[in-house]
Amino acid sequence: MYLKLCVLPLSVLMLLACKKLDADKTTIKQPETSELTTTQQPQVPEILVGKKERKDIEAEPYGSLWYQDNYQQYVTDKQAIKKLKKALKPVSKLEIFMGTWCGDSKREVPRMFKILDEAGFDFEKLTLITVTRDKDTPEGYETDMDITNVPTFIFYENGKETNRIVELPVESLEKDMISILGDNNYKHIYAK
Repeated sequence: MYLKLCVLPLSVLMLLACKKLDADKTTIKQPETSELTTTQQPQVPEILVGKKERKDIEAEPYGSLWYQDNYQQYVTDKQAIKKLKKALKPVSKLEIFMGTWCGDSKREVPRMFKILDEAGFDFEKLTLITVTRDKDTPEGYETDMDITNVPTFIFYENGKETNRIVELPVESLEKDMISILGDNNYKHIYAK
């Protein structure tokens, strides 16, 4: 019990202790982990920050650390993919806010890319924005976007936000997307 009481506050402190990014940089070096054994531990990868391309998170070190496994191991809902092929056509833009440091982003973003690949989505309509642990960027891409948790997937039609998936899907990414793009009665997990 004592261990549980200590772990949560320490975890929160670790998340809050991150350094802010200088305005002219697009990556952040994380502090090296302390040596727990006599062997050398792997270096923690840089945090990507700013507008990025899909290839940036597919590249090393992210590709082998989390992207490829999460992409390949995800089994899509084939019936939902059929519906999404049509439902995604009116989407004028899809913005993805994510953190390369965030476990939910590492899991959900590769899954989203797999779904979009199988549904034949036009990736010219996609903007990928990677954020710091404070969920910001030097350019301020997150300003007035109400980014409270990552990943956040924001869907637009005719330049207007339709809805968003925040951090985790309610049912599944595919089913949540169908709801967002269909009847629009969707409420993400943090919606009031």
